[in-house]
Amino acid sequence: MNTPYQILGEAGIRELCARFYDIMDKAPEAATIRRMHAADLGPMKEKLADYLIGWMGGPPLYADKYGSVCMTEPHAPYRIGPVERDQWLWCMDRALEESGASEELKRMLEIPLQRIAAAVQNSEHGAREPDGTIIATG
Repeated sequence: MNTPYQILGEAGIRELCARFYDIMDKAPEAATIRRMHAADLGPMKEKLADYLIGWMGGPPLYADKYGSVCMTEPHAPYRIGPVERDQWLWCMDRALEESGASEELKRMLEIPLQRIAAAVQNSEHGAREPDGTIIATG
């Protein structure tokens, strides 16, 4: 069985991440998580791609650049609840769909992506900015 990295390759994963953040940037359905990011999503596209390349079975680019591969630390300043988790998953589902991912690949990634999203969730309530300002959800 091929790994997601073998199916998509580095270029495919980078394209998936670009689509993911483009969707987040434009879709009203992702407004809450979009507000948690800087105006320029370019650096995040690269970071997520570096992480997913290693996570999907490729070289450990994220670990090589940043050391730790812990996904909870960078998200700790933000209140990430069920709404934010589900918006992230929605964007990833749309990105997989728009990138033409096969049903096999979508099934292969479904549960692992849900686990990543659940691991990053750190609250049962709405999101907050790092300064404590509540971001309206809904």
